Amino acid sequence: MRLTTEASGVFPIAPTPFNPDGSVDWSSADRLFDFYASIGSDGVTVLGIMGEAPKLEPEESLGLVKRAVAKMGGKPIIVGVSAPGFAAMRSLARQVMELGAGGVMIAPPTNLRTDDQITGYYAQAVEAIGSDIPFVIQDYPLTLSVVMTPAVIRKIIQDNPSCVMLKHEDWPGLEKISTLRKFEAEGSLRRVAILTGNGGLFLDFEIERGADGANTGYAFPELLIDVVKANKAGRRDDAHDIFDAHLPLLRYEQQQGVGLAVRKYVMMKRGILASDAQRKPGPGLTAAAKAEVDYLLGRLAKHDPRAKI
Repeated sequence: MRLTTEASGVFPIAPTPFNPDGSVDWSSADRLFDFYASIGSDGVTVLGIMGEAPKLEPEESLGLVKRAVAKMGGKPIIVGVSAPGFAAMRSLARQVMELGAGGVMIAPPTNLRTDDQITGYYAQAVEAIGSDIPFVIQDYPLTLSVVMTPAVIRKIIQDNPSCVMLKHEDWPGLEKISTLRKFEAEGSLRRVAILTGNGGLFLDFEIERGADGANTGYAFPELLIDVVKANKAGRRDDAHDIFDAHLPLLRYEQQQGVGLAVRKYVMMKRGILASDAQRKPGPGLTAAAKAEVDYLLGRLAKHDPRAKI
C-alpha cells in the first residue's frame, strides 16, 4: 500500500534483530513483523536510525524490507533511505518501492545550516529518487543538528507534491505542530500526515495538538496504539492514565547512547527478539542497567499486564 497524506495511527520503528555474532537474525525479524501486524499497527518503518541501517549490507537492507512487506498484510512500509550521496539514495529508494514499500523517509544531512540549504536539499533529493515516490520529512534536530522552522517545512511540502508526511521529532515541539496545523487551517499549507517520534515521550499532548499518530520505537508499541485510539475517541483521561503508567520506562529509554539497548533488552524479554545484540559498534546494558529496567517493568506490570514478563 502506498503511503498517503491520510496516513494515521501507529507506525512502529523496527529494530534490526542480530544474533550475538553480529549476523542478522532473520527468524526474529519475521517474528517482529508478525508481532507488529498482530497488535494492529497501521504500518511500520524499517532502516531508520533505530534500525542500525548504516551497519547493514545492501542485501540485508533489502531482505528486511521484503520481510516487512510479506508480514504486514498490505499496510504501508516506510523505508529510511537517507545516504551521503543521491546515487545511493536513488538506488535504494527505487529498489524498495519495487519490493512493495509504501514510501521512503529522508533525513537532512548534518551539514545543512540555512533555510535555503535545507529546502534545496529536499528538492534535489526528490529529483534524484523521482517525484513518483511518496516521501517523509524527518525533522530530528536533537540528533541531526538541522533546525527546520515551520516555514521551512511548509516550503518543502508546498514545493514537493510527493511529500506526504512529516516525522516530527523536535523537542520542544508542541508549538511547531500547532503552527503547522494553523498554516493548514489558513490555507497556506496543504495537509500532510504528521506522525511523531522521540520515543513517544510527548505523545499524549502531541495528538491533542494535531498529530495523526506515532512513528517511533518504544518497546511497548501497544501503548502508543492505546493512547492514539483513546485520544481520537475523546477519552482524554484514559489516554493520559495509560500513558502515565508507561512514562518511567519511556523516560529511561530516552537516555542518549543506550536507548536502543534498552528497547532491544525489553523486546528480548517479551520474546519478540531472541537476542538484544547490536551490531558493533554498539553499547550493551550493564547488569545494573538491566536490573533498573527489570524494576521499571515490575512497577509497570501493576498497571499494565502486558509488562508481566
